[in-house]
Amino acid sequence: MRPLRILVACACVFIALMIPACSRTPESAKKLRVAFVTNNASDFWTIARKGCEQAARELPDVEVEFKIPSDGTAAEQRRIVDDLLAKGVAALAISPVDPANQTQLINDTARQALVVTQDSDAPQSERSCYIGTDNTEAGRQAGALIKESLPEGGKIMVFVGKMDARNAQERYQGIKEALQGSKVEILDVRTDDTDRVRAKANVSDTLVKYPDVKELVGLWSYNGPAILNAVRDAGKVGQVKIVCFDEEDETLAGVKEGAIYATVVQQPYEFGYQSVHLMTKVLKGDRSAIPPNKQMIVPTLVIRQDNVDAFKTKINQLRGR
Repeated sequence: MRPLRILVACACVFIALMIPACSRTPESAKKLRVAFVTNNASDFWTIARKGCEQAARELPDVEVEFKIPSDGTAAEQRRIVDDLLAKGVAALAISPVDPANQTQLINDTARQALVVTQDSDAPQSERSCYIGTDNTEAGRQAGALIKESLPEGGKIMVFVGKMDARNAQERYQGIKEALQGSKVEILDVRTDDTDRVRAKANVSDTLVKYPDVKELVGLWSYNGPAILNAVRDAGKVGQVKIVCFDEEDETLAGVKEGAIYATVVQQPYEFGYQSVHLMTKVLKGDRSAIPPNKQMIVPTLVIRQDNVDAFKTKINQLRGR
C-alpha cells in the first residue's frame, strides 16, 4: 500500500504544480510589450496611433502602449519612459523633445530595452534606428514653397514650439538652404513651448511689430492653425502668405480656401506602423530590417489647393472619421 500512497501523493503534487501553469494563457505568456511615446498632444499623433493599432492587429503576439506627454516636456517623457520600463516594456519608439539633452536618457533606456526614435531623431545616442521624416529635406520643400509664393521676395517670420528639437532645427536648416541667394529675408524664429495660446500671440505680435512681413511659416503641426487664426483676426488673409507643416483640420481647411499657400505633410501613420513592426522583428532576433545607416525615411508630401480634398479624404479614413 505504501508505494500506492507515494504514487498518489506525487500525482497530487504534480497536479498542484501544473494548475498555475495551465492558468496562464499562451497569449499572455508570449505577448511582446512595446510602446510608442509622442512629444506632445497634437492631433498629428492620432494618425500615428492608427498605424500602431493596425500593426498590433497584424501582430497578435504584440501588445502596444501608446503614450502622450501631458505637457510636452523632456521631464514628462522621462517619467513615462521610467514607468514603461518598470512595467517590463521590451522596446519603445520615442520622439525626443530635446535630443541633445535626452541622449543620456536614451542611452540608459537602451541598456534595458530596445529603443527606436521616431519623428525627431537623436543620432548621437545609442538608439537602434530612426523612423520618420528627413526633416532637412522637408525644410527644403517648404523653402521652395516660400520662394514660389514670394517671387519678388520679402520678409518672413518662422514659428515653432521648441528649437531644441532636432526636427525643428533640421526643418529650419532646410528652409535656410533653400532660400540662399533669394530675395527672401528671415526676420527671426519665435518659439512657444507647445503653448497654443502663446503660439497665436507670437503671430499677432509679429503682425503688429512688422507690418511689412510678407509670409509666416509654421514648423510644427499646431503652428499652422495658430498663424491662420491670428492672420484672420488681423484682417490680413490673402495679404500675408502662409506656409506650414502637417495636416491639422484647420490647416487643411485653410489650404482649401486659399488662406494657406501650402503645407508640407509627413506620414505619421507610417511612423506608428513601421515602428511597431520593426521593434517586433528585432525583439524576435531579426535585425536585418534595420538599414546600414540606421534610418528609415518616410517621404513628405506637399498639399496644395488642388490636391487637398483627396488628401483630406484619405487622412480622415485613417482617423476613423
